Amino acid sequence: MGYHLAFLFFALFTMLVLGVPIAISLAGACLMFVLITGQVPNIVVAHRMINGIDSFPLLAIPFFIFAGSLMNNGGITERIFNFAKALMGWMRGGLGHVNVGASIVFSGMSGAAVADAGGLGMIEVKAMKDAGYDEEFAVGITAASSTIGPIIPPSLPMVIYGVMASASVGQLFAAGLIPGLLMGAMLMLMIFIISRRRGYQRDAVFSMRVLGHTFKRAFLSLMTPIIIVGGIITGAFTPTEAAVAAVFYALLLGVVVYRTLTWRKLLKVSMETIETTAVILFIVSSASIFAWILTSNQVTQNVIALMGPFADSKFAVLMMANIVLIIVGCFMETIAAITILVPVLLPMAVAVGVDPVHFGVIMVLNLMIGLLTPPVGMVLYVLSRVSNVSFERCMRGTMPFLIPLVICLLLVTFIPAISMWLPTLIYR
Repeated sequence: MGYHLAFLFFALFTMLVLGVPIAISLAGACLMFVLITGQVPNIVVAHRMINGIDSFPLLAIPFFIFAGSLMNNGGITERIFNFAKALMGWMRGGLGHVNVGASIVFSGMSGAAVADAGGLGMIEVKAMKDAGYDEEFAVGITAASSTIGPIIPPSLPMVIYGVMASASVGQLFAAGLIPGLLMGAMLMLMIFIISRRRGYQRDAVFSMRVLGHTFKRAFLSLMTPIIIVGGIITGAFTPTEAAVAAVFYALLLGVVVYRTLTWRKLLKVSMETIETTAVILFIVSSASIFAWILTSNQVTQNVIALMGPFADSKFAVLMMANIVLIIVGCFMETIAAITILVPVLLPMAVAVGVDPVHFGVIMVLNLMIGLLTPPVGMVLYVLSRVSNVSFERCMRGTMPFLIPLVICLLLVTFIPAISMWLPTLIYR
């Protein structure tokens, strides 16, 4: 069986290197494994794929994607940015702080880093370039701040992790709130340091009149994260129901209140949502076969046995998990990485006493940092396209902001209370 498992990993790795889509690579490698071993009938592959997406929490995915796209196309992001500028633009390196603040607010709506980078990113980078900021600095902080999106609820990666790990999505959402705010604070500290070194000044004079005006214009938009996060935390509705509520609220704002959403835009957003959802669910369904094979062949137990004395050390297991996740995040898309690695890493973490909810925050935070690193670096590619800045310059501008993000990762990893205090308070 060891040879068969080696063949499984070899086939998967070979197809990924050849550029075969991740979902097809997973399903194809698993199908070949089943055919070679003859352990179970071939129909089990299809059965496992169907069962893998037969989950109520997964219904949140298309609705959160749809809600985020509606807000990006409905003029909501611009109102949020203007309010953040009035609130935070008076600080040294003002638009950098505004960038982070706007991302924190928007993260309570979309739940995806790429949506933040593609929606707010265009507005933020243009505003910073027009104000005289260095292009690399503008793109770097925009990329780094977009990673807050999947940490602060709602979060698409958290939903996927919750399904794969059989963990409470509500608890995962609550666990991400404080780490997400910590990420924002650490990034703002780095902005202050860089701004002092480069002589960046304030970009606005604080004015209660301007703040009040922008708050009034953005008030209904700012209610979106309050409705979503507040409803989940108070138990008014489940994360899936919160996603549906977000869609209805985004439609209300875009169609009735702001009147910025046309039928053409709605059709475009709907088709994009269908395509994105299909890709994600195809990956999840394919990964469910992979997870079943690893579990039924006791791969995790064998890995723990190979680790020997390190298997009993929480510090060693978490450090190893962080290293593996950072490396995988450099090469693999977030959803795919979660679906593949949860069956391998989570049992090891649980064996040394790590809470599955805590480990979920660690995993997602690691993979968000991976979005900023080559060779994949999805956020960098998106920002390079919308800002007309080369990928290499985007990467250079992002490097300084990896420091606060890694520090935040280590704090969240080795101080469980940062992520576990809120879900413990609410749910336990």
